Amino acid sequence: MADFTVGDEDFLLDGRPVRLLSGALHYFRVHESRWGHRLAMLRAMGLNCVETYVPWNLHEPAPGRYRDPEALGRFLDAAHAAGLWAIVRPGPYICAEWENGGLPHWLTGALGSRVRTRDPEYLRHVERWFRVLLPQVVARQAGRGGPVVMVQVENEYGSYGSDRVHLRALADLLGELGVGVPLFTSDGPEDHMLTGGSLPGVLATANFGSGAIDAFEVLRRHRPEGPLMCMEFWCGWFEHWGAQPVVRDAREAAGALREILECGASVNLYMAHGGTSFGGWAGANRDGVEHLGPLRPDVTSYDYDAPIDEYGRPTPKFWAFRGVLAEYTDGPLPELPPAPPALGTPVTVPLTEWVAAEDVLEALGSAEGVYGTPPTFEELDVDRGVVRYRFEVPGPRQPYPLRVLGLRDRAVVYVDGVRAGVLTEDDAVLPEPVAGPAVVELWVESLGRVNYGPRLAEPKGITGGVLHERQFLHGVRARGLRLDAFEEAFAEACREGDRTRRLPFRSTAEAGRGLFRGTFDAPVPGDSRLELHGLVRGFVWVNGFNLGRYWSAGPQRSLYVPGGVLRDQANEVWVWECEVEDATGPEVKFH
Repeated sequence: MADFTVGDEDFLLDGRPVRLLSGALHYFRVHESRWGHRLAMLRAMGLNCVETYVPWNLHEPAPGRYRDPEALGRFLDAAHAAGLWAIVRPGPYICAEWENGGLPHWLTGALGSRVRTRDPEYLRHVERWFRVLLPQVVARQAGRGGPVVMVQVENEYGSYGSDRVHLRALADLLGELGVGVPLFTSDGPEDHMLTGGSLPGVLATANFGSGAIDAFEVLRRHRPEGPLMCMEFWCGWFEHWGAQPVVRDAREAAGALREILECGASVNLYMAHGGTSFGGWAGANRDGVEHLGPLRPDVTSYDYDAPIDEYGRPTPKFWAFRGVLAEYTDGPLPELPPAPPALGTPVTVPLTEWVAAEDVLEALGSAEGVYGTPPTFEELDVDRGVVRYRFEVPGPRQPYPLRVLGLRDRAVVYVDGVRAGVLTEDDAVLPEPVAGPAVVELWVESLGRVNYGPRLAEPKGITGGVLHERQFLHGVRARGLRLDAFEEAFAEACREGDRTRRLPFRSTAEAGRGLFRGTFDAPVPGDSRLELHGLVRGFVWVNGFNLGRYWSAGPQRSLYVPGGVLRDQANEVWVWECEVEDATGPEVKFH
């Protein structure tokens, strides 16, 4: 057991000064079969600590219904076995370029802007969740022989709000539930962020990517005493669909790391290993200085241009950082662990079976309801997936423009069964006017909920309405299709056998938008990358495990496949294609 405390100038371990050399690694972005390898890579780089967020929405899909909340405890045990301390950032909001910043859709759908405030209903839900989650942290604190040395209060709150009553309620709740290690906050090194996000008596830390001397000067104006720490040293960055790749020079980043350490500060590399936003959990951002502009959805890969890449390999940045960190550690650094097994032989998988999108919706979607105005995803209890809206245009009437107000985020539109266009929030008018009578269907897809800024908690779907000229179209039929329904269908098929499968697969001779299937063997299973051919945008499952979204818009051109999801024989790949109308010879390739 160890006593980890905050001193006047340093962190103290049993009364002796200690520097935290930490790296961010999110357990939920790394397949559990690879936790040990990635943690060993952190040790080999010269780190003595690992930091992770906890995504509330992943673990509580509905109020009071939980999905593997024990994963955090298993990860902390793995960190301890690897010889690392641990910093836990439990939220409830985490940002992390994660769907809705980690907040559940059922929570933000009901409360909207009341989240992340002193609102009693919001805090009641937080308390229920923390009472489930935090016993894993409390039992693994350093004072009880575990790895946990610090726990964060909220996350970068000064970039969002100024409700100190809310922050104090969270800090008090952490203490009430048994957290005895030091608490901390983390914010950008700017006066308004530090005044809005810090708490008296709680360690304040700073997040930045360069300029450590200036950043710590700002922090010292607010906190003259206490250890200095860069809680997020942004050594890389995330990427958006349709944008250019983001790369940071390894030598320049190593120089910025050295500047932090020369200030006598502790550091947490964000990210040390980014991993992958499996399952369609990648979030989205809004453009502009105030983050109020156009939506920019995040890619599936969270490689982050980190020193350990998405596949767990050392990059030039790894070696540059290892060289710097070696000067601040005692003794020689560990050797690199053996690389995880890789796929023995490339495999090409023709997607020979298919189910039309309408049939998938019929088999796996929610019951269709009739509404006066279009319900949002949240009102239909859809966190990730699509919603089909069906409107009737009265007639007879002449052709008028058809416009969607508040579309979030992308709609494939059909008029009387014929594809009429693809609409987005920024381009929400059909190219050709629509005459009545007509039936208009909109298959609306969420591209990821906003994870940062003032538009956090905004709903998805058709949030304003559909206009025909200036007239709202009322009376809409809507039904949702959750991504989780695909995993549930696969699990059911595995339990009951193919004969009871709900999905009516047939030949892909005339296939288009819908669900594709292929089967294959992998005599030597292992980590691989997957490429898609003849498809544009959608999601991929391998043996029921959702690898995430693919999109030909780039910059991401392939998906990471952890070897732990493959079998040597009888593997099954599903591809939900959202956009292609005529898929000729679709296939996937594992390399």
